[in-house]
Amino acid sequence: MGLAFAAFMLPIRAIQGLFAVIVLGLLAYSSSDWAWWWSPSQINFLIFTSVWTILALVYLIIAPARYPTAAHKFGILAAEVLTMLFWFAGFIALAVLLTDVGCSAGGAGHWWGPCRAAIAGDVFAAFEWLLFSATTLMAALHCWRTRGERSGKHDPAMEVHANQAHTSHV
Repeated sequence: MGLAFAAFMLPIRAIQGLFAVIVLGLLAYSSSDWAWWWSPSQINFLIFTSVWTILALVYLIIAPARYPTAAHKFGILAAEVLTMLFWFAGFIALAVLLTDVGCSAGGAGHWWGPCRAAIAGDVFAAFEWLLFSATTLMAALHCWRTRGERSGKHDPAMEVHANQAHTSHV
């Protein structure tokens, strides 16, 4: 099971990083144009979550490959769970706010630029939550499968590998 997921980790991590940057850009625009004196805390939280995700991805990508002692299986699981929960809380809170302020499809503010950017950001945040749910599940399954072992080694399938053609020299 582990090796089957190894081929998907680089694309999943790349998409997680891309979506975090997209959400960051969309919600930064929405936050700056919402009002000249304040921005909603729900938008600010998702901006924080985007930055957190970029930092978490640096850990989740680099630690298993370069610093195996820093990539303890429970450390990886904690980073995955925390990031997944941040995305879940953020996209739900923003969806509720957007409905309350009239940014929904039938609302008067639907065509207002910051509303449209916030809606798009919320959609990407929901997909980001789904992606982190999948990688959290993979990390949790590894912890469950290795629960009797004293080793804290991470799952090799969670490492990000670029596909390189290996040639053997005879």
